[in-house]
Amino acid sequence: MSGRASTGVPILRLGDVLITGLLNELDDKTAVAFTDDLTERISTDRARGVLIDISRLEIIDSFVARTLMDLTTMARLLGARVIVAGMRPPVAITLVELGIELVGVETALNAELGMTALGWHQSSQPPEGARHDAIR
Repeated sequence: MSGRASTGVPILRLGDVLITGLLNELDDKTAVAFTDDLTERISTDRARGVLIDISRLEIIDSFVARTLMDLTTMARLLGARVIVAGMRPPVAITLVELGIELVGVETALNAELGMTALGWHQSSQPPEGARHDAIR
């Protein structure tokens, strides 16, 4: 896993997938900087997938919604699939009330389901070498 974006929004790498999240305090300037940082990381890391967890986002405005759509379009042009995970009911209600459709944006109920959609799965077995036998 690697570094932090210059916006202070962490962007982690897990294999060929980037994982990031948005917080409530996302103003227009930060949203644009985040988009720039993430598209740069998609390109330099050659990411095939991006998971954006918005479960901590309590409100959304039309600018941030448009930024998510633009980010998804840019990511697709760079060869990556974007999944927005964890949308809270108030955010969904606001989008509908504003008449905003997140065209082209894939969503998942939570981050785990988003990662599954990107091809990751949780193993029920611990990794080799991680098991400790209680009886010797």
